[in-house]
Amino acid sequence: MKTLILCVGKLRQAHWRMASAEYVKRLDRFGGVEVAELPDLAEPKNASQADILRLVQAECAPMLARIKPRDHVVALCVEGASLTSPQLAERMRVMEANGVARAVYVLGGSCGLSGEILARADETLSFSRMTFPHELARVMLLEQLYRVRKMMAGETYHK
Repeated sequence: MKTLILCVGKLRQAHWRMASAEYVKRLDRFGGVEVAELPDLAEPKNASQADILRLVQAECAPMLARIKPRDHVVALCVEGASLTSPQLAERMRVMEANGVARAVYVLGGSCGLSGEILARADETLSFSRMTFPHELARVMLLEQLYRVRKMMAGETYHK
């Protein structure tokens, strides 16, 4: 199964880029992962709810354009399901058993994901009820994907 991570924004600081690159490199032996960075838009000063909604929709439109009809879409959001790593591994096993060709994980910008993305998502996932910077969330997702792939391969990984 191929894996695509669609994320709003670039990793601007070197430590996030290095951590991300390390997990992308580690995932290569398990079929790899593609990371697509999509433009983030500046939030206007004194933004109204309508302004934020327009911003989120504009940031998420390129995501929707990259998602294919048969993709299994996992939206990362604070309201999503909280899983253990073994539970995530089991979900990935089920996806593969069901013939899912590509899993697409979507990470929004600082204002979140659009209703259209959430409606298209086959499932939602949360690392915590706390809020994390999107750079950290990307690294956490990559680490969990690596951990899960190791588990699925029957390999050990530190706890």
